[in-house]
Amino acid sequence: MNIEFFIAKRLVTGKESKGYVSRSIVRIATIGISLGLTVMLVSVAVVTGFKKQISDKVIGFGAHIQIEYFDNNVSYETNPISKDQKFIPKLKSLPGVQHVQIFGTKAGIIKSKEDVQGVVLKGVGSDYDWSFFKRNLVDGKIFRISDSVKTNQILISKYMASLLKLKTGDDVAMYFIKNTALMRHFKIAGIYETGLTEFDKVYVIGDIKHVQKLNDKWDSTQVSGFEVLINNIKQLDKMKAKVEDLVGLNLQPDGSSLRVTSIKDKNPQLFDWLGLQNMNVWVILILMLLVAGFNMVSGLLILILERTNMIGLLTSLGARNFSIRKIFLYQSGFLILKGLFWGNLLGLGLCWLQYHFKFIRLDRASYFIDSVPINFNILYFLLLNIGTLLATMLMLVVPSLIISKLSPDSTLRYN
Repeated sequence: MNIEFFIAKRLVTGKESKGYVSRSIVRIATIGISLGLTVMLVSVAVVTGFKKQISDKVIGFGAHIQIEYFDNNVSYETNPISKDQKFIPKLKSLPGVQHVQIFGTKAGIIKSKEDVQGVVLKGVGSDYDWSFFKRNLVDGKIFRISDSVKTNQILISKYMASLLKLKTGDDVAMYFIKNTALMRHFKIAGIYETGLTEFDKVYVIGDIKHVQKLNDKWDSTQVSGFEVLINNIKQLDKMKAKVEDLVGLNLQPDGSSLRVTSIKDKNPQLFDWLGLQNMNVWVILILMLLVAGFNMVSGLLILILERTNMIGLLTSLGARNFSIRKIFLYQSGFLILKGLFWGNLLGLGLCWLQYHFKFIRLDRASYFIDSVPINFNILYFLLLNIGTLLATMLMLVVPSLIISKLSPDSTLRYN
């Protein structure tokens, strides 16, 4: 039987402990741990949720990885490549690759009865993954693209619809520069809203066959490039390197090569900004751990002072200092676990309420989303609990050494 554990349990649950002054102090320390864990859980859930939502929105417009013609062109007027590349079957079967799809872009101007707006027509094929736009569709429906028949239906953003006073079902004209200005008529099938204004005010989603027709010397096999969706964004750099290994040695018929870029390469400022959010989380975690740790240190010292007679008695009976220290560390561990229980209950409860009811709203123009996001990641929550328990217990080891400074004769006379 573990004597130290038994004594510590009796000290925590015994009725005789209710009269001690330390009970109130320890309760305050336990509340401090609960509130600290609550803040840490909510902070991690919010920041990881924010990063996930913003990343998903950016990736929805350009996928994780893009394969394009290698040149110095940074405009939306791209040089074409063939969609019949030898590496495509290997790329689709590469572990970690979720989907591969073609795309084409063409800059133009969309015109309503009263206003005009510069846009980019992003042409997609029958292989396009519409899941992102289905999640962000606010009106209308997703249209179907066929390999044989060209459709004039398009998706525009709510920003464009509001600016140009358009709605689902309206016919709009778009102008493109070839040798002369060319006009094409389109019908609005749906309206989407992502909150990323710099993307919403630019992209119109349509059939890639329009892009192929509008670009000089393009045929039905030519596209701007390929978009590669992967399973885990944390593996983005690793997957980009694997895609480069497959693509890099494949020269085009004209002797040119292909370029592989990740979504981070195309939007470095945005992802650098998201990366800075990690620093905010670490500051909060460290501060909360320090507060919880110092609360428990003060509680432990008071527990030791109030149990001085017991320490003297145990010492006189032959108990070693290490065993007595274990009693108080066990007792502190019980109190910490109690604090973690209430902290989890409160923190996860708040996260659940926000996730389902979204009672804390945000300005979409400033934060790109309309409510505080929540990401439920069990691994993060477990690590926070384990880390808090270990860090707090380690902080208690040094103050517990005060027991070795107490002599039996003085402690037995202590009142």
